[in-house]
Formats: sequence, C-alpha cells, structure tokens
Amino acid sequence: MSPNGSDRSPRRPMRRKLLQALTAGLVLATATGCTYKDFPRLGMPTPTTEEAPRILSLWQGSWAAALATGVLVWGLILWSAFFHRRSRTKVEVPPQTRYNMPIEALYTVVPIIIISVLFYFTARDESKLLDLSKKPDLTVNVVGYQWSWGFNYVENVPGVPGDAKTDKNLDAIPDRFKKDFPANAGGVYDAGTPATRNPQTGNPGPTLWLPKGKTVRFVLTSRDVIHSFWVVPFLMKMDVIPGHTNSFQVTPNQEGTFLGKCAELCGVDHSRMLFNVKVVSPERYEQHLKDLAKKGQTGYIPAGIAQTSHEKNRETNNL
Repeated sequence: MSPNGSDRSPRRPMRRKLLQALTAGLVLATATGCTYKDFPRLGMPTPTTEEAPRILSLWQGSWAAALATGVLVWGLILWSAFFHRRSRTKVEVPPQTRYNMPIEALYTVVPIIIISVLFYFTARDESKLLDLSKKPDLTVNVVGYQWSWGFNYVENVPGVPGDAKTDKNLDAIPDRFKKDFPANAGGVYDAGTPATRNPQTGNPGPTLWLPKGKTVRFVLTSRDVIHSFWVVPFLMKMDVIPGHTNSFQVTPNQEGTFLGKCAELCGVDHSRMLFNVKVVSPERYEQHLKDLAKKGQTGYIPAGIAQTSHEKNRETNNL
C-alpha cells in the first residue's frame, strides 16, 4: 500500500504513459487539417514556379536528416535509460568510465559530417537559385516602404516614353542590374497602401501581375528599413535592404492569385505589409501594363535609398 493508504502504486505504469504519448501524437498528426497528399511537403505549400521544387527538395532532405539524427539520439537516450538504470537489489555505485576516446571521437566527427553534408546541398542549391546569368524575359523593381509595396514594371509599354537605365527614380539600382533592362523602357508602376485590396479576392495589399511561363527578375530595393519580399507558394524570399540591392529570378508555371507578405519585422505595422501576386497569361499581362498606362501610372516611383560607400565599392569590384 502507498503511504496515503491507497492500494494503487504511486508510480504510473509505463504502458499507460506510452499509450497517452501515442494518443497525443496521433491527435497532433490528424488535427492539422492536412490531407495525405500534403504530408510529403512537410508543411510547405504547393510550388508554383519552376525553381520552387529545388527548394522543396532541400527542405525535405533537411527534415529526413533531422529525423534520422533524432531517432539515433532518442534511441541512445532510451537505451541508456532502460539498460543502464540502477537495479533495485543493488545500491552500490556502478563502475565509472572516463575518457573513452572512440566515443568522444564519434560524437565529434559525426556532427561535423552532418553539418558538412547539409552545407554542401544548401550551397549547391543556393548558387542555382541566385544565378542571374540567364537574361530574364521581364524585370520588376520591387520597392518596400513602410507600410506597403510598390512595383516598377521595367517594360517597353506602347506610348510611354522614357528610359529605365537613366531614370532618376531608379538611381538606387546599381548599373550591373540595369544592363539587362530593355532599351528605352518608359515603364509603368503600381503602388499600394495598407488599405489597398485585390478587387477579385478582397485580400489586402497591392497586386503584382506576372505572366505565366516567363522568367521574371525581381530587383529589390527599400526606401526606409529592412523588409523581406516573400511570395509564399514561390517558396522563396529575400531581404529588401536600404542602401543594398538584392535580386533573384523565377519562372511562374501556374496561373492564379497568390499571397505575399513581408517576412522581416520592420516596425509597428509590419503585419499590414501584405501584397498579392496574380499570375496570368502573357496576353493578359500585356493588357494590364496598358491599363496602368491609361490610368496615368507611367514612369517609375522612387526605388529607394542610395547605396552606401561600402556597397558602391563592392559593386565596382564586381563589375
């Protein structure tokens, strides 16, 4: 009997604890609202660009490595707990083992190998995703500012004069990004506020239009603080930094309207820095540019803060 007079042991049976743990795991696995088709993506949305499957593959591989490492570590912990626990009939101190060089070498070398493998695959995929050697079909200057987004479409729009390579509003963009701008691109723009909404879906934020099947290069600039440009189903995001221009390019392969947001805490209204990406046919995209021109949204909005001296030196050395 227990000290309080109860017939039950004060220690719960291990079998009951294991059943509770399995039940809790089953609830967590089934209460997320995901279907069996969603599980292989491990929380990632369905990719909608030609580049996104590479990111998804890296994500899945990292999870597989983490689970394998976890199973090994959990197995060693449980093995030690069950097979090296103190016997109830013996109270003497067990033999103490110190400075086991093979084991110490093992738990030093194995983590180095794991990190090296993860670094290799990350560096390999990052170099592919950030490669700008291919000339894009179109360029969009994404401008981040508190608390919304602006989009400069660097395009030759009928009836719109100008040249993006010499436009004063784009002075913050380095010349190495401008070399792929089309000649005499007068361009059009769209700029939003936190109150802007997509007319079709009602989702907050301005809407960036892109043509399906065309490679688009995003040139990212900021007017104030660090933001982060993230189109969720593109599986790709990048910081938008004042005084430093970032860039990457993707090829959308699925039409639809997708959600985007700022992924960098940028101030009090960070949560309102939302936008939409509408992927349409090339014909509808061209018509949208003409519609912006008819509204008088021609030329470009200011791209951002001029580069710092340090950044200018870096750009000069890379030319």
